[in-house]
Amino acid sequence: MIKAGIIGGAGYTAGELIRLIINHSKLELDFVFSTSNAGNKIIDIHQDLIGEIDLNFTDRINENIDVLFLCLGHGNSTTFLQKNKFSKNTKIIDLSNDFRLENDKIFNGKTFVYGLPELNKKAIKNTNYLANPGCFATAIQLAILPLAKRSLIYDDINVNAVTGATGAGTSLSKTTHFTWRDNNFSSYKAFTHQHLGEINQSIKSLQDNFDDEVVFIPNRGNFSRGIFATTYTKFKGTIEEAKTMYKEFYQDAAFTFISDKEIHLKQVVNTNKCLIHLSKHGNKILITSIIDNLLKGASGQAIQNMNLMFGFDETEGLQLKANYF
Repeated sequence: MIKAGIIGGAGYTAGELIRLIINHSKLELDFVFSTSNAGNKIIDIHQDLIGEIDLNFTDRINENIDVLFLCLGHGNSTTFLQKNKFSKNTKIIDLSNDFRLENDKIFNGKTFVYGLPELNKKAIKNTNYLANPGCFATAIQLAILPLAKRSLIYDDINVNAVTGATGAGTSLSKTTHFTWRDNNFSSYKAFTHQHLGEINQSIKSLQDNFDDEVVFIPNRGNFSRGIFATTYTKFKGTIEEAKTMYKEFYQDAAFTFISDKEIHLKQVVNTNKCLIHLSKHGNKILITSIIDNLLKGASGQAIQNMNLMFGFDETEGLQLKANYF
């Protein structure tokens, strides 16, 4: 059994990660580190795990852990790794944005690989240090990378995407209170969202002459989880050619599928899937992509990457049914 540790155990992504680890046939949860909850039962915070786990949060770490998941706020993973040392054999998977960009990938002699399996599977299999992609970035990249692979992006890419309330984390703010979020809808960080850096980086890794703009409008939805993204850009081919191209690009992808029918969020919530639907409108192609922001957009993708890093079946522990009803 592979022993896993989690740093920053009280948030939504950590809660989902704990659930996935304790139900994974190859993993054993060794510790969940949380300075603010040390000594408290994990089920006091993650109440959906009652009857499934009997561990307490701890403020101590096991330096010889096999795999370490960092579920810390952005900017905090570097601070934690500066203060704490682990075995050279410990594989580290960071769920923040600290190591995703090319300029940030080398830290204390460790080179982090960008962990989008549909893009970097070979590199993921051969690394000990991984930067898990952002949730919006995952949904948007999976929508447009097949075009970049064929160097078919020659105009701005326009994206409108909506995320559930869990995307904002557990800390309370004006826009996370029920009375504000319920029956409400709003945009935020228009044109400036932090995930744009990794999106542009991945596009250019496939299409180095890309010099147009990804125009991204993120929105807050009044639901708990999921991302629904609509992306459009100019496209000269037919819809049949587009579908063939996308299906070929994702033919070996374990969790990304092209749907011939229109898609909706209930098809992916509580799964590690990304579903994509394509349609042609005049000289533009419309690409709809949907994921669960806490699973394929965070913890599920982290487990998918861990499976690849340890040589397990990519789908191990991730055979999850959508909350359709």
